[in-house]
Amino acid sequence: MIDRDRRHFFTRCLALQIGRIVQGFEAGVAEARQKEEFDNFFSSYESSYALTLAYPDDILIETAHKNGIATEGRDKIDIVKELFEKKGGDYD
Repeated sequence: MIDRDRRHFFTRCLALQIGRIVQGFEAGVAEARQKEEFDNFFSSYESSYALTLAYPDDILIETAHKNGIATEGRDKIDIVKELFEKKGGDYD
């Protein structure tokens, strides 16, 4: 004879684990999508206009130095991206 309590426990736990796996997968997909959007934003000067082209160079360099970001020999878009990430503007 089958113990129904054990069987119910097994099927319930299995369903919960499958649910957690699906949630984890969906969270991973959402995170990957956000990272892709973040990277696409900084893919060109035109797409990141508000932070690159419209931001005065002298203020950007001064802000970067205050935040410990090296600016020598780097493109403006790379400096802006690092500053954005450092100030909590992650893709998360």
